[in-house]
Amino acid sequence: MTATDPALTALASGWGALSLLHGRIETHIERALQSGHDLSVREYSLLDVLSRQHDGVGGHLQMKQVADAVVLSQSATTRLVSRLEDRGLLSRYLCPTDRRGIYTDVTPTGLALLEEARPTNDTALREALDEAAAHPELAFLVSAVKSGDAPSDRV
Repeated sequence: MTATDPALTALASGWGALSLLHGRIETHIERALQSGHDLSVREYSLLDVLSRQHDGVGGHLQMKQVADAVVLSQSATTRLVSRLEDRGLLSRYLCPTDRRGIYTDVTPTGLALLEEARPTNDTALREALDEAAAHPELAFLVSAVKSGDAPSDRV
């Protein structure tokens, strides 16, 4: 394939549209969460991921799993956890079966803030998608996101 290959051009165009849609959504949600709850998108995502943990087998996430879930490096995730711990929204404790492991849980204050912020996040997401749907280059992606279906090449 060459740099002017139509398949590569279409791929680059699709990637550009996806990146644009993601940026618009994240910016819109960030503004809403910051103004309404003093939370960033990453902070909200971290609280949300950690709130879904449970005490059963495999219920607590390792820091690498948390980092993957919030799409950050492990070191950035650790810094984010520390900031939220300083605000009283998270707590850390040693794993009872492996003293090398450290678990992170959402505190009652963090859960209350998450529940308060969830409608803001959901509304901002819907608004951002509705705004993006008005742009022809993003309409297909918005439709796929709203329907929960994504194009697939699987056989």
